[in-house]
Amino acid sequence: MIATLLLSPFAFLPLLPPTLAHGHQVPISSPTDDWATRHMAEEHHISNMDPSAFFTLHDYSNTNIWTPADIRRTYGLDDESTKEVAEERKAEIVRTVVELFDGDGDGVVGREEWLGGWREGKRLGDFGTGPGHHGDDEYEYEIHHFEKFHDENTKEEDLTHPEDIAHFKKHDEMDAAADYLEALDAMPIVEQNIPQKFRRY
Repeated sequence: MIATLLLSPFAFLPLLPPTLAHGHQVPISSPTDDWATRHMAEEHHISNMDPSAFFTLHDYSNTNIWTPADIRRTYGLDDESTKEVAEERKAEIVRTVVELFDGDGDGVVGREEWLGGWREGKRLGDFGTGPGHHGDDEYEYEIHHFEKFHDENTKEEDLTHPEDIAHFKKHDEMDAAADYLEALDAMPIVEQNIPQKFRRY
């Protein structure tokens, strides 16, 4: 099972621990670490926090800037885990980060602004919204469950944890929905799309 990476799959290999499976420790961060350091350990399994690599990893459009959308995604504010957080609070979090690092006031954070701020001791705040889940479902399942409890030798019949069951149930539901849509596409007329008043029975 291969996680979907946001950049080249080889870009951060030098920073990764050799194996992340049974008997191998996932990088553990300290509660006293800053939010970005904890994010790298918990969300990316990278134990050494390099500010330049951090910026690149979270520059989703490869433009050398963090837009408000990039910051929102980095903090996982569009993830299901933050659905209870009010939109006003999410906007406030993004605004706070931009104001902290945006030296020229253009509303985005450039690479040099980020690195300069880091050198000055500025750090991303912990706003109490979690570690920043920003991968797709496959990535989140892989990094938060499969790598911790399974390995490359795991057989399908061994995937019995509640997280495994929920993950593959979601796959089954997605497959069923895709099959249903495919069947609808094959029909010359989709009866349920015809308003009741136009039906002849």
